[in-house]
Amino acid sequence: MSRILIAAGALAGLLAVALSAWAAHGLSLDPARTRMIDNALTQQGWHAMALIAAGILADRWGGWATGGAGIAFLLGMILFCGAVWNVALTGRSLGGVAPTGGMLLMLGWLLLAVAALLHRP
Repeated sequence: MSRILIAAGALAGLLAVALSAWAAHGLSLDPARTRMIDNALTQQGWHAMALIAAGILADRWGGWATGGAGIAFLLGMILFCGAVWNVALTGRSLGGVAPTGGMLLMLGWLLLAVAALLHRP
């Protein structure tokens, strides 16, 4: 599980950099939509790192909370960032997808805190 989380985080980071370059040099949107893209890329970058951290900690600590944090980060990042990109590019909302993704991202941070509190050195 830890290798999958680390690999997913690395790929999410790679994608964030590639999409940032495309947004900066090849994408022409109005300022409001550009801010949406910036927000999605910021969240993706931060949560790519969180995913890598969860993978490293899952290997060291084990436990349900650390793995759960990684899964929540991954799913939340896909749902939140994907929904924001969709609105920015198409103008169409996916309803509750972005808020669900945001809640999963917050759950990931909560589970990471629980994992830290449950860990016995």
